[in-house]
Amino acid sequence: MRRSLFDSDHDAFRDSVREFVNRHLVPNEEKFIEQRYIDREIWLEAGANGYLGLEVPEQYGGSAAGDYRFNAVLGEELARSSAAAASSFGIQFDVVAPYLVSLTTEEQRQRWLPKFCAGELITAIAMTEPSAGSDLAALKTTAVRDGATWVINGSKTFITNGTQADLIIVATRTTREKGSKGITLFAVDADTAGFTRGRKLDKVGQPESDTAELFFEDVRVDDTAIIGELDRGFIHMMNLLPQERISGAVAYLAHTRRILEETVTYAQERKAFGKTIGSMQWNKFLLAELVTKLDVAQAHVDACVAAHIAGELTAVDAAKAKWWSSTVQNEILDHCVQIHGGYGYMNEYRVARAWKDARVTKIWAGSNEIMREVIGRDLGL
Repeated sequence: MRRSLFDSDHDAFRDSVREFVNRHLVPNEEKFIEQRYIDREIWLEAGANGYLGLEVPEQYGGSAAGDYRFNAVLGEELARSSAAAASSFGIQFDVVAPYLVSLTTEEQRQRWLPKFCAGELITAIAMTEPSAGSDLAALKTTAVRDGATWVINGSKTFITNGTQADLIIVATRTTREKGSKGITLFAVDADTAGFTRGRKLDKVGQPESDTAELFFEDVRVDDTAIIGELDRGFIHMMNLLPQERISGAVAYLAHTRRILEETVTYAQERKAFGKTIGSMQWNKFLLAELVTKLDVAQAHVDACVAAHIAGELTAVDAAKAKWWSSTVQNEILDHCVQIHGGYGYMNEYRVARAWKDARVTKIWAGSNEIMREVIGRDLGL
């Protein structure tokens, strides 16, 4: 089904991104998997192509696209090649960018954004803690005022770009008695005394996306490190989470579509009992169902993207898109593995890697159980 979300400008941009992917990501896929991170040279190439500053004003080195559909195109093309690349770069251009553009001072924007857009400054956002996953209000990392500085203590885990990040946005508790209304965001430079990185986490999937534990032991920063307003960090995160969740939904479906297309081709060519496996009624009906389910999910996510562009995407609708797209993704990829048979379980086949890469999408950016809770509360339940 033809999608009506994009126009010729987006199509031209898609061609540019696809060329970047084919030139810089595809040839290095095995290398990135083995070393468990994407080389900084690739980040610089992404910056040189203007991909990292889509939401950044031109005076700071960005392209100021002013149209979230360009973000969606970039996310889709990265995800079609590598779910991990979509995750790593997505944290930069889709998740962190709004914080650094909309919540910062002029001095902060001049300090960070030019290098951010160029790919010289890799960023991460540190919300999740060992004892607080989707429950952001239960943060234990603290920032305590000490004269002219703040002293940060605590730890974070499952942080994408954690081993390479030069600048980390850290969610901290600044006023304990206020609960969720006492959280503040700080931008911590990786070379700040007291900041250390733990082990690079050994994940089931997406090994190319470096993920780490982060530790803060008497890390001192001043007021110029505060992102947004004091004690309003939780509100800032809640306001910006819908974009993170819709960007995830966009990537999940693009990742799925590439593998489903390959599976249809495989079913057309693979023979068993004297005929192609795709001609067998069970597989034929199953693939018809999967293609339809993906198209229906795509229509819903496209509608959410359009709503986001119009400033009408609610947190509840973003939660619906996130949990439904990740559920559809995992269901379809599981069937794709089954259709491939034993080959589907081999790491040399993209379908096997995609199946492993997808499993986390039902957990991160707020688990699907939390998404249902958000939706249920909106129903007055």
